[in-house]
Amino acid sequence: MSEHAHDEEGYSGEATLVFEQTEVPVQVDLRGYFQPIDGRYHWYGRIKQNEQVTALVEAGARTAVLRTPEGEATGALTDPDPWGRYRVGGISTPPYSTEAP
Repeated sequence: MSEHAHDEEGYSGEATLVFEQTEVPVQVDLRGYFQPIDGRYHWYGRIKQNEQVTALVEAGARTAVLRTPEGEATGALTDPDPWGRYRVGGISTPPYSTEAP
């Protein structure tokens, strides 16, 4: 068991966002942790600025499957930060390997 309740695990690198039938290669920085209060895994991160992602989100896409070499999960995208990076996150099995809680 970890020393701290919120020790974070994560993944940084290449990924693919899948919006319905459109696949977009992206770079991501993801983190997450198991939340014992609700018994679920919370993961989140940033997608490096990508013009195709921006166009899809501006057209109304807010949910996508995020695939990494380690797994995949459905996540929600929020508004971009000042550098054009979208936040993505979900409450589910994350799109990367984790140690058992």
